This record gives sequence, structure tokens and C-alpha cells, in this order.
Amino acid sequence: MKHLNFRIAPVALAVLIACAAATPAQAGPNGIRIGVLTDMSGTYAALAGNGSVVAAQMAIDDFGGKVLGKPITLVSADHQNKPDIGVAKAREWFDTQGVDMVNDLVTSSVAIAVQKLGAEKHRITIVNGAGSTALTNKECSAYGVQYAYDTYSIAKGTATALLKQGLDSWFFLQADYAFGAALQGDAARIVTSLGGKVLGTVKHPFPSSDFSSYLVQAQSSGAKVIGLANAGGDFTNAVKQAREFGIKQTIAGLLVFDSDIKALGLQTAQGMKFTTGYTWELNPETEAFGKRFFARFHAMPTMVHAGVYSSTMHYLEAVKAANTDNPEAVMKKMRDTPVNDFFAKGGRIREDGRFVHDMYLVEVKTPAESKSTWDQLKLLATIPGDQAYQPLAEGQCPLVRK
Repeated sequence: MKHLNFRIAPVALAVLIACAAATPAQAGPNGIRIGVLTDMSGTYAALAGNGSVVAAQMAIDDFGGKVLGKPITLVSADHQNKPDIGVAKAREWFDTQGVDMVNDLVTSSVAIAVQKLGAEKHRITIVNGAGSTALTNKECSAYGVQYAYDTYSIAKGTATALLKQGLDSWFFLQADYAFGAALQGDAARIVTSLGGKVLGTVKHPFPSSDFSSYLVQAQSSGAKVIGLANAGGDFTNAVKQAREFGIKQTIAGLLVFDSDIKALGLQTAQGMKFTTGYTWELNPETEAFGKRFFARFHAMPTMVHAGVYSSTMHYLEAVKAANTDNPEAVMKKMRDTPVNDFFAKGGRIREDGRFVHDMYLVEVKTPAESKSTWDQLKLLATIPGDQAYQPLAEGQCPLVRK
């Protein structure tokens, strides 16, 4: 019997290889599914909430609505600032709805719990709303990113600026949960490292509406600065009540959003300095995004909303570049690719999951300085990303090679 010798001509072989290389990878049967898990009705609803859903949908629409030949769909839910509800919803999304990535995750206790679940399920979680540095320290995850800000960066910028003015004694009002503890702890360490003193701290329930007894303690301490280690409705309520009581000490908001200033009004908030990762008033690019967002949401975006848009776009671009929705491949591409958009220039994701980008020290305008309804802030200083965030060497993330 003759042996048959099958040979493929070189040209034909080259065509086959080219066709194979050009065949796009496919997403799952339902395409790419993104979940926004946020506070829709509570104290953080204005700074995150439905605005985060709008921001994610804007990114999906701008991307074109498809990736890897399949549609991109968005789901959303209210976690009510409760970790058990947040984890239950994320588990349902992962196990039965094929959700590939969850974004926003405002409220640190929720974010930490859902990031843990994401690591267990090998699903990507991107935190924009929560600030606790635990997310990139002991609780860090190979599938987790903390994108918009963290408690270290916002505390460092604001505390440094105020201590340079001689405001060197502090008393803290702290929201009694993971975020408040992280923010107070980071701010206190920065204050003392720069030669200042912490005269005391009082914890308040989360959320809270009556700050009178806590403010009395802060006032009687004699501290030059009352540092508010809280956010959203807690922050605005505390500031309003401090003004009503005629407190003369400097009120330092350690986490403040454009929506908070709008709620307070310039008459109440004028002169306040704080640190942020975004405001629509920074430059023409941030203004352009702000106006597009406003057209859909009828309010200017907060740092969280801008971060949700930017990080969703970065995720989708990574899926496209990796030619797969495999989470390990997508995370590698996200880490390897710098972000250059309206939110960040040269932003990068470190080994610990921290997205490093510039932060901004801003001051609230006086009513006389403001020229329109949302004309609220002026830029005092840009804080380079490599100076804004906790150095890797000081972190406790087990993923980081020491």
C-alpha cells in the first residue's frame, strides 16, 4: 500500500493561519454584562446612585454597545449600604446572570465584602464610591481595582494644606464603620507626621441626622480644625449644624463632592478646602464630560460618576485589546495599559489594585465669585499621583512583591 502524503501549499497555510488569527474571540452567550451596585436611596445616593448608572451607560454607548461581536448590557441594584444585601445581589449576578464586572460599590463595608466575593468567583470588581484603603491593603484582590480615590489621598491633600496655614490641632467626627475608621486613621497619621496634634475623636452612627452632641465635644476640645471623617448626607448635615451653632473653628471636609457643595450652598460652604479626583471645572476636557453628563442627569457629575465612566471604558477597551472576556487576561491588560482620558493622564493600576492618578486641592468659591449654578470650585494645586497615594512599600497587600 502506498503511503499518502498530504501537504499544504505554503500560500494556503499562510491563509489559514491569518484567518485563525483574525477570528475574534467570543464573549459569553449573553455578551459582556456589567453591574452597577450602589446606594440608590440613602445618604450616598446623590454622590453615586443613579448617576453612576447613567455614567456606566454613557461609557457603554460611547464604546459602541458591542465588544467581541456581542452586546454589552447593564444591570443595576440598590445595596442600601448593607454588606449582606450587596453580597447577595452580587452573588446572584455572578451565579445566575453572567455579570462579568461590578462597578461603583459605594460604602466601604459593601465594597470590601463584594471585592472578596469577586476574588472567590474570579470576577472583576471596580470600586469608585468607596474609599477605605483596606481595599488595596489587607483586603486587596487580584480581580479588584480601587479607581477614583481613597482615604489616604484625600486626607493627605487636605491635611497638608491646612497644616501649612498653621491649623495644627485637630478633633475628628468619624462615621462609625470601615470608611470612617480608615479616613480618620489616615488623616490622623498625616496630621501627626507633619507635626500637628490630634486632640480627640468621636464616633457617630452611620447614617446620622443629629450631630449636636458631637459638635459640642469638638468645640470644647479647643482644636483649630474639626475634621469630618464622613461623607454624603452625614457630611452636609454636620456642616449645616456647625454653622447653625456658630462654631468658629475651621471645618475640614475630608471627603467632599460637587453634589455636597450644591446641597450646602456657597453661602455655607464658601472657603472650604478639600481634595478630589475630579471636578467638571478643571479644564476643557472635564467640562466637556460634565456638560454631556448634565444633559442626561440634570446635575454635574461627581468624582464617583466620572470614575465609573472612565473605569468602565478602560475595562471595555481591555476586553477588546485582550480579545477575550477572560478575567485574568482582562485584568492584565488593564494593568499594562495606562489611562489617558478626561479623568486621568497617565493613570495606571498598581499591583495592589490602586489606580494611581493626579488629585486636586480645591476651594469652594464665594457667592460673588460664582458665575453660574454649578460654578462652585477653584483649583489651588495639582497633587501628582506618585505623591498622592500610599507608597507600595508601606502597604500590606499580600499580592505585592516586597
